[in-house]
Amino acid sequence: MSIRILNNLSEITSDYDLFIVDLWGVVHNGVIAYPDAIECLQRLRQQKNSQIILLSNAARLSTAIAAHLQKLGIEERMYDKLLTSGDVTAETISGRVEQQNRHTNPRYFHIGAERAQPTLDVCGGQEVALKDAELIICTGLFREEEERLDDYTDLLRSAIALNLPMICANPDIVINRGGKIILCSGAIADLYEKLGGTVERFGKPHPAIYNCVFTQLTNTPRSRAVMIGDSLSTDIRGARQAGIDSIWIGSGIHAQDLMLKQDGQLEAAKVHEVAEQAGEHPRAILPRLSW
Repeated sequence: MSIRILNNLSEITSDYDLFIVDLWGVVHNGVIAYPDAIECLQRLRQQKNSQIILLSNAARLSTAIAAHLQKLGIEERMYDKLLTSGDVTAETISGRVEQQNRHTNPRYFHIGAERAQPTLDVCGGQEVALKDAELIICTGLFREEEERLDDYTDLLRSAIALNLPMICANPDIVINRGGKIILCSGAIADLYEKLGGTVERFGKPHPAIYNCVFTQLTNTPRSRAVMIGDSLSTDIRGARQAGIDSIWIGSGIHAQDLMLKQDGQLEAAKVHEVAEQAGEHPRAILPRLSW
């Protein structure tokens, strides 16, 4: 079965009521929002019975991401709901504390920038030194624009020696921020596993974030839902595992692999080659999110 190459999203919108839309690489690049994507969200909002849920692997809470989107010109009226990996991580950890009827909060060592503090606060844990921790919560790198992955090897080996499990609040390996490749917590989690550590991940492509969408945010059946994203390993794989269709955005993280031309033209053979290498088969592909 071939992957359908679309020119615009409007060619296929009648097949769905729920549009689950990735943010980074689809709607914005961390620095600017894409005008065509904003127009597309606005046009979708005008469609009868359509619902838009923005789904992000950000380790921060949705309130913080909504404020960032607002600065980029993506207003709350352009979508119905926003859910982040940070939301699901915090809800899960805090829920486990209640289920275990613990009288003390879990002690964790945090790997990541200070901007993730609100997520940690909702988790309900106590931040401590590595030697005193029960687990690691990884939300990213300490200084993501300055550090390299191998800067963390010694720290992670020390954590493994203490037999500490890691919770990864953002499974993304890298993001493209305004043309600059930035490592994410998923890269640290992968290294931790390679060194012998244990990792639990939240966010796409893992089930918890999709289950949250369909149990808490919508009544739309999965047969009428579609995931729109640029990453084969997170967005498209997550959609397949969740039992929903997907539309792949070619101008995101795989643009170079697809040899996307300046005029936005996609070659069918290359589209299928890249998808097959990842073991995925989205229903369709768009050069970029546009109406």
